[in-house]
Amino acid sequence: MNNISELTSGSELSQSQNMIDTKRITTFAEIDQQLQMLQANKDKWVKTGIEERIKILDKIRQDMKPVSLDWVRLSMAAKGTVPNTFPEQEEKIFLGSIFGLITVLRKSLSDIKRYGRPHIPGPVGVLPNGQVCAKVFPQKKADTLMFPGVSAEVLMEPGVTIDEMLQSQAKFYTDKPVPGAVSLVLGAGDVSCLPITDIIYRLFIANRVVVLKLNPVNDYLGPLIEKGFRALINPGFLRIVYGGAAEGNYLCNHALVDEIHLTGSDKTFETIIFGPGTGGSERKAQRKPLITKPVTGELGNITPVIIVPGPWSQEDIRKQAQKITIWLAFNAGCNCLTPRVLIQDKNWAQRDLMIKAICGVMAHMDTRKAYYPGAIERHAAFVAAHPNALQFGDSSNGHLPWTIIPDIDPQNTRDICFNTEAFCSLFAETSLEADDIPGFIDRAVDFVNGTLWGTLTASIIVHPQSLLNPKIAAGVERALLNLHYGTVCVNEWGATGYASNTTPWGGYPGRDIYDIQSGIGFVNNMLMFDKPQKAIVRGQF
Repeated sequence: MNNISELTSGSELSQSQNMIDTKRITTFAEIDQQLQMLQANKDKWVKTGIEERIKILDKIRQDMKPVSLDWVRLSMAAKGTVPNTFPEQEEKIFLGSIFGLITVLRKSLSDIKRYGRPHIPGPVGVLPNGQVCAKVFPQKKADTLMFPGVSAEVLMEPGVTIDEMLQSQAKFYTDKPVPGAVSLVLGAGDVSCLPITDIIYRLFIANRVVVLKLNPVNDYLGPLIEKGFRALINPGFLRIVYGGAAEGNYLCNHALVDEIHLTGSDKTFETIIFGPGTGGSERKAQRKPLITKPVTGELGNITPVIIVPGPWSQEDIRKQAQKITIWLAFNAGCNCLTPRVLIQDKNWAQRDLMIKAICGVMAHMDTRKAYYPGAIERHAAFVAAHPNALQFGDSSNGHLPWTIIPDIDPQNTRDICFNTEAFCSLFAETSLEADDIPGFIDRAVDFVNGTLWGTLTASIIVHPQSLLNPKIAAGVERALLNLHYGTVCVNEWGATGYASNTTPWGGYPGRDIYDIQSGIGFVNNMLMFDKPQKAIVRGQF
């Protein structure tokens, strides 16, 4: 693409702000018409062949390029960021991930046409515990350049054999066509690519036509999506609607909507299923949902980062502190995969040095606008609960300071840091006692599985020299299997797994609507596995 930074001047950002401030509402009558159109075309989409679907993807890629500059510029204006800064690069990354997803999906469709299923780029085997494991990343040489040293594998649910995995892969393309359906996607408001990846998944993997209701936080992207995705809109396979809670409620309860997918919060999910307020809480307790149609969701997470003690040098501590803090700072801390609780060994001599190094990085970072609704109030609630919170940077003009809350008592399982997702520029630190490093790893796994809310993603940071110790290496591998998260990373964070486009993304399987946590179902999953359990992503220290 062109150099976007050359075109994002102050005057253009002001013009973009005017576009953002123009709110759109789709009337109920218009929603009815859109859903009738989708119902009329749902079976046509199911019967659309692979060659035609590839042409649609090529057209989307072509049509998205002219709107790319406005995509980045509008997103920057909405979040109060300026050109030639890292936040601008973030928006380019979000936009680029759409093109990356299309590329991976196109290859999978081509593979199905030639071989009957998407090609798995690495070996497939059975782990000692009996689970089938498929290495899925890197797919091509360019992946090793974009993500040096990163690899990923997908574990299937227990009981799935290699033959069953291969035979069920992309079965919706090889089995007899099923009746079509209309899927409502309630788009995320924090990251611009999320509504796009959701609709692509529902259309090309779940085989549904889609009505997308954009979140009011980023509905300024709607006209750009309408231009970029006209290859799906023109034939009646995709519709985009606008509005707030009233329009969302109307859509969720509409007879012409067959299923719902939400990327957002567990509170929104529960309101959809059970209704708002005390009435909703009572219906949940009585197990009497208002909505019985299928509902999937990719929701929040209190993301843990387990720091394994080891022979860390001062430079190691500095670099890892910088890496962890960048993970926090990404998108102003408004991500479901932002690190929220660091877990350290209480007896590690360098524990305090790690906290001090993180504080040193924060002290030199520019603060960010708290653009996401409720971020300032959430930050205040955490600091009120923990007056010892360490804060860095200016908090004027709608900005929030970078904040770490050290030394949370791990026995206080009701602590706000353990059961409430901050979704702002804040994380916490706690420590656990153990007799040795393998024991610490095991205890950390038990702690995050049993205490922290959420099942989306978790990370382990371990020094390569520590992995030369067979007991520590075995402890790390044991943790990868035992952590109840949909994506588990070693020396990486969940965003890398999401960006690979080859690993499924979602909460750990087994939840239901009565204890939803990080959600039900997966998105991405461009290799189209039928029963994935989790992704494991490995990176460089």
